[in-house]
Amino acid sequence: MIRHLVPLIESKIQRLQAPLAVQLPAGPLIGSPGAPVKMSFLHWSSLTRLRAGQIGALAEEFVEGKLHLEGRMRDVMAVAAGLLPATPVHSDAGWWGGLQRQMRSLRAHTPEKDAEQIQFHYDVSDDFYTLWLDPRRIYSCAYYREGSMNLAQAQEAKLDHICRKLMLQPGERFLDIGAGWGGLLLWAAEHYGVDATGITLSKNQHAHVQRLIEQKGLQGRVRVQLRDYRYLDENRPFDKISSVGMFEHVGRANMTAYFSKISRVLTPGGLVLNHGITAGGPDNDQLGAGMGDFIEKYIFPGGQLLHAGEVLTHMARGGLEMLDTENLRPHYARTLWDWSDALEARLDEASEVLAVDGGRERAEKILRAYRLYLAGSAMSFEQGWLALHQILASRPADAGHDKKITGARGVYPFRRDYIYDRTSPGKA
Repeated sequence: MIRHLVPLIESKIQRLQAPLAVQLPAGPLIGSPGAPVKMSFLHWSSLTRLRAGQIGALAEEFVEGKLHLEGRMRDVMAVAAGLLPATPVHSDAGWWGGLQRQMRSLRAHTPEKDAEQIQFHYDVSDDFYTLWLDPRRIYSCAYYREGSMNLAQAQEAKLDHICRKLMLQPGERFLDIGAGWGGLLLWAAEHYGVDATGITLSKNQHAHVQRLIEQKGLQGRVRVQLRDYRYLDENRPFDKISSVGMFEHVGRANMTAYFSKISRVLTPGGLVLNHGITAGGPDNDQLGAGMGDFIEKYIFPGGQLLHAGEVLTHMARGGLEMLDTENLRPHYARTLWDWSDALEARLDEASEVLAVDGGRERAEKILRAYRLYLAGSAMSFEQGWLALHQILASRPADAGHDKKITGARGVYPFRRDYIYDRTSPGKA
């Protein structure tokens, strides 16, 4: 078998546009000597995964120390894209596969499991995230309104972009579902004067935001709660709601109920902005070639992606009217490369930080997983296998509630100029 495998791998390497060198187990080097990317295999079984283009399995071998990688992450991803046998957004699951997917989603997204899964990812280490995120720790797609912006500037531009879309006004009750480390919550309060409430399932993030609220003297006007969205009080609706980088954790089976809950806690005529990753294909809820399985195991357990069209369907079933949809896919590719480059520049520090809580072996595994996750996600957004949509919607009010235009049934003016008018409130 080995005798026949090596020529097949050599042929595959020769067809790659990006040069690759492969060190065989206790054997010779094949491919391009001096290539910017080198894979060193410890086991012959791993080579069958290379031959099949099983990128997710190769990633797992790297994380578990069975495969060594040398080279810049950008070069590694160029090789990975060439190794794929087909597009990773194709799905041929059929109706039975769809039913199984629905059942898995129901089991994976109870309140208890959601809390465990969120803490698995976001409570890894605040100090680790600090090494490669911007100073506000915004862990979602930035908005490079101008090409010259750095990551921190683009994240502030994103925060302001969201606030403008929501038409935030002083004194309004604003809810941020999945508040993260508080970037949007605090920006909205400080720059737009809203009364802001954030909810999260991450204990680390909750403690961090609480400290920031106290440091900034915003008690009474800003609060953060360790709360599942399912248990939001419906007796005091909010004027405006945001959900940023959160609905990917909701699960397909709960999506209509999720938007229905948002509708019930939103005042009639109010606005909600859902900012989240969407699937590149209409039928797949994760990337193929094992990439989605890798993310599920090492990064985001329970995560599921929906195509933008399916998201809109669930929104409508939940009682929300879509008003405006914007695809920021290339912005997320650039964001992820900025994160990846920042982490690559501080690998030694990251290893030390992660080792504090879990020991050296665990730290190295986490670090290898995140290196592939960030760079692989950047590649996926560049290739169009993933997308990022901001969807602005409203809970339509009864007729006669119009503020801007007859038939609006809410505050939305049904034009976009207010978003881009730089003389309006807020600053980036």
